This record gives sequence, structure tokens and C-alpha cells, in this order.
Amino acid sequence: YKKIRAASEDLCKPLLPEDMCIQTMDDVSPTKWHLAHTAWFFETVILKAFNKDYRVFHPRFAYLFNSYYESFGQRHARPQRGILSRPTVAEIMEYRAHVDHNMLQALETNDPEINRLTEIGLNHEQQHQELLLMDIKHVFASNPLQPSFLSTEHKAAEPLPLTWIEQPEGIREIGHEDAESFAYDNESPRHRVWLDAFALASRPVTNADYLNFIEDGGYQQAQLWLSDAWDTVQRENWQAPLYWEKRDDAWWHYTLQGPRPVNPQEPVVHISLYEADAYARWAGARLPTEAEWETVARQHAVHGDFVECGQYHPQALSGEHPGAESSFFYGGVWEWTASAYSAYPGYTPPEGALGEYNAKFMCSQQVLRGGCCASPADHIRASYRNFFYPQQRWQFAGLRLAKTL
Repeated sequence: YKKIRAASEDLCKPLLPEDMCIQTMDDVSPTKWHLAHTAWFFETVILKAFNKDYRVFHPRFAYLFNSYYESFGQRHARPQRGILSRPTVAEIMEYRAHVDHNMLQALETNDPEINRLTEIGLNHEQQHQELLLMDIKHVFASNPLQPSFLSTEHKAAEPLPLTWIEQPEGIREIGHEDAESFAYDNESPRHRVWLDAFALASRPVTNADYLNFIEDGGYQQAQLWLSDAWDTVQRENWQAPLYWEKRDDAWWHYTLQGPRPVNPQEPVVHISLYEADAYARWAGARLPTEAEWETVARQHAVHGDFVECGQYHPQALSGEHPGAESSFFYGGVWEWTASAYSAYPGYTPPEGALGEYNAKFMCSQQVLRGGCCASPADHIRASYRNFFYPQQRWQFAGLRLAKTL
């Protein structure tokens, strides 16, 4: 508990209070909101429920920092989170300290239900650590000064050839398999699927690969795009991934280390499902299903380019890359799949408010797999299902190609 709570606050050390109040689009939340919401979760789900003598820090925080839980009452509208100068960052840090003090006392009871809910809360906080980095990147990129979140060195790498990992047809099992370890409810139940023979690319698509798509007029060829995708490209005037800009004859992009030239050997990042699908068509391939992805990923250790690497940007793919020994399946960039986010066969949402955590979002979104450079390493597993809407691209999302054999 102490380690994960401290990690959230450590991520904020490069920030000033002014940085932590900004909301640059509806999907982005201010940094201070993430810090407060994760405290609200422990306060609401555990402290208020199990301790009749618990004193809430502030009576209106339940309204301000509830995210989407109808079961817990009314809440402040998401698009308006950035208009609040109060509570201050200092007050929110006091709120976190108040919740932590009471949570540590609650954990001393070793109550099995408190322990179970705390584990959910800690995994929830790790999700918000990734969101915090996604959101502050959008905030800084929207500032004409384009400030740096941190300063690191980026290594050049030799081009890494793409090979194919072939898999025979047959029945496989996917979904969470270890009853003793944590997983979200949407990763279960484990179930059988039939897969035709297929192959997955040995690495994600790189910037060099994607630049070929751009230079071949990929964003101008309507036949490559789904109907909704083409409408979005035209309406938003997309010409490249999010955060990319042309300077003279070279492509640059904004990173949390500030603006810099696009590194050809890094995985392409900040693309939507629409762009991933169009690229795959252009490349004569397709996106993998989540069952195909999980089947191959399970053959590799969960090792890769995670938040602990301290880069907060996908590292160049090479033999020295943190994910090289696991064929780059984990970390770096989330990988779009061709699978709609829906319930597994036999799925039943949990009872109570936590039934809202995943189940009510099982519509109109698409599954991504593998984690990214902003994900905590111990938060990711082969069965982990992330999900976003197909037009969204501020998350650290890229793609891996697949083909039918």
C-alpha cells in the first residue's frame, strides 16, 4: 500500500501546482484530480463502509472526486474538472495523508474483505498512474512552450527486421488462469476459443514503418479506411499520429522529454484504432484478435519497457530493448486488437458498486493488450484487457501486425 501510494506522488515531483490543475480536453483529467480520486476510492469503498467512526476529510469531496459510479451518488461533470482552482494541490495532499493514516489502521485488522478491496484499489491507483502521465503529456503538448516533464537520453538503434511467429490452428484457452493472483473481473472466466492458423509479427510497427505509410499517401487513400475512420480523418484533418508535426522536411513529435525528431526505430505511438487498422490494410496484413495476441504472449515472460524504466516514452526496438527477450509483447506501446470490448462467455458482473468498474463499458470500445511505457510492470499480465474508443489516441497505443495462414 505504501509503495503504490508513494509512486503516484513521486510521478508528480517534476510538476508545479499550476501544472496539476489543467484539463486540455474532456478525456484528460487534471493531475490533482487523479491524486484526489484515488484517495476517494479508498475512502468510499473501504473506510466509510467498514469504520463507523471514520471522519470524512471534506463532505463535498465525494461529489467532486467520484468518477462514474452511479451507485455512490451524483458527481461533478468530467469536462469541468479543470475549472476548479480549489481544493488546492496542498489540500489534496492533506486529503491523501488523512486517507492513508486511516487505511493503514484498517489494514492492521487483516480483515479478508478489506484486504480484497484494497488490492482492487491499489490496481486502480496503478491505472491512474498511467492516466496521469498520459494526461500531463497532453497538457504540456498543448502549451506553446512545450515544456519537458523530465530529461533523459535516447539511444539510437539498428533497424530490427520483422519476422513472423507462426501458430497452428486449434483450440486454445484464454482469460485469467491463476485464482490466487489478482485480475480484473473482465479477464474471466477462462474459456476455450478456436483459432485458425495465423502468424503475429515479432515486434510492433515502428516509426520507420509508419513513415512509409504516410509518405505513400496513406492518410489520403479512402479505400484503406473504415467509413467512420475516414469521416474522422477528414473532419480532424489527421496527417500523422498525435503529437507529430512537420518541421521543414523532417517529422518531430512531442514527448515527455520535450519536442524532438521522430526516432525511426521506436514503436509508433499515439495512433487510434482507425489508424492502426488502415496501416494494417496498407501493409497487406490485419490486426490480431485478442485471443491470437494472448495465445502467443503467454509463451513469453512479462518483461518489457514499463514505467520503471523512467523514460515515459517507447524505447527504440533493438536487442538491448527491455522487451527484446519476450519479443516485445509487453510494455512500450499498448497494441490495438481487432476485438471489440465485450463480455467473455459466462461473465457475470460483480455485485454492488464495483460491478460498474468494467461491465458498463462493454460497448463501442476496442481491446488493447500488453501494457506500455507508462504502465507499472507488476500491473500487467497476458490476460490484461485494456479498452478505448476507436478514435482515441492520447493513450500510449501502437500496433502489431497479424495475418491468416
